[in-house]
This record gives sequence, C-alpha cells and structure tokens, in this order.
Amino acid sequence: MTNSRLKARRRGPRQGGQVIRRAVAVLRTLAIGGEKGVPLVDIVQATSLARPTVHRIVHVLIEEGIVERSERTGNYVVGRQVPELALARPSRSPLMVAAEPHLAAVSAQLGDTLFLTLRTGLDTLCVARRIGSYPIQVLSIEVGVRRPLGVSSAGVAILAAMPAPEARKIVLANETRFGAYRTDTPTVLGQVQLARRRGYNLRDVGLVQGTKSLSAWIRTPDGQPAAAITLSAIRNRLSPRRAIEVADVLVAAARAIEAATPRD
Repeated sequence: MTNSRLKARRRGPRQGGQVIRRAVAVLRTLAIGGEKGVPLVDIVQATSLARPTVHRIVHVLIEEGIVERSERTGNYVVGRQVPELALARPSRSPLMVAAEPHLAAVSAQLGDTLFLTLRTGLDTLCVARRIGSYPIQVLSIEVGVRRPLGVSSAGVAILAAMPAPEARKIVLANETRFGAYRTDTPTVLGQVQLARRRGYNLRDVGLVQGTKSLSAWIRTPDGQPAAAITLSAIRNRLSPRRAIEVADVLVAAARAIEAATPRD
C-alpha cells in the first residue's frame, strides 16, 4: 500500500464519500461479470445495497458512459469509456514489471501454467499468465478476471500473508459473494489458516475439475500482501513430493520478485 493510501486510511472516511464508495462497489461487481455482464439482482446481492440504491447508481453511471446495458441479455457491463480513461496511465505497476522475468524462468523450469494475481480491494485480479511446455496445460483463469478474495488459490495465499484479524475482516466482507463459487466463510478461513502454517497455499481441488494449484504470496516493499504467483496443473503433476518441490520454487520466486520491486 502506498504512503498516500496509508495516510488516507489514518484520516478516516471522507465526508460524502459513501456515494462514491457504493458506485465503486458496483463497478467492481460488474468487472467480475466481464463481457457477459451482471444482472441487477446479482449486483444487489454482491454489494449488499438496497435494490433502489443500486438501480439509481447504475443508471447514473449509464448516463455518464461508465456502465452500459446489454440489449441482448439485459445485464449491466463496464462501459467502453472505462478502458479509454485507463489509457491516461498505460504503464504497468512496478510489481508486474519485476515479476515478468521470474514468471518466464519458473514457467520454463516447471513446465506448467503460471499466473500472477494482484489484490485489488476485496478482489483478486489475474494480470499475467505463462503457459508452460508440458503437453497438458491448465488454463483455469483468463487475464483480466476478478474474483472475491478467498475464492481462488491466489486469494487464499494473499489472505494468509495478512494478520489474522485483517484477513477475517475481508473474508466476512465477501461472505455474501462466496455462494456463487461453491464455498463459504468457514471453509475459506480454514484454508487461510492452513496456508499460513505452511508458508504457501496448496489447493487439492482447483477451479477446474481434476486439477490442483499452489500459490505463494508476494509483498510490496512496505510489507503489504499485494499479489501471488500460482502454478496450476493436472492432479498427477502435483504429487505430495513434487508439490513440496514446486512450493520451494514458487516461494523463492516470490521473494525474488519482492526484492526486485522498487518502492513507488
């Protein structure tokens, strides 16, 4: 977390900021829906806001070109103006730049698919994917996909790197969203606790049936858990013995990325 964000947190919530935070929560929910979009009822459930409030926010964002409604499905999607605004800052984060050579090296060494996932608020965002050389690759997630923290292997790893009270607070904040991913709060908290003890996260059942995944967390220079490097493979590629070997490689890569990431 940057110094400016830390200072803002110490000052507490700004007066009148509630409306903006609600609008941002709606946008983050729409981002998870991707191209297929999200129906209004799911936005209400994910944000825990009243239906009239969500309806009002969505339609103001539509008027501003930030949200669009699909004529085919009626779902709401992030508007085309959002990526246009993002062009104002096209440079990648220092962490992503630092991670690139290590992703390439580890993918070549291990042969399986690697992912780099960042924390963004209460979500994770897949920002990079490296396909390995093994004939069977597990492409469990696309670049640009968001998920609630705690759903994916990377999300559990990032939570495990936090102090337990902070991780629990985030898991509880995402509780209403877990049902769509066939998990729940006790399960996620148990996975986080186990990953914290191991020093990495091993998921015996991946997002794709018949797969496993293993993640190591990455901290920013100021010590904040910000990302994870994940390997996904078919089950017989992650036997207990190889899982330990892969974990050693991923943890070493995560520490190397941390060392190579400059301060903002």
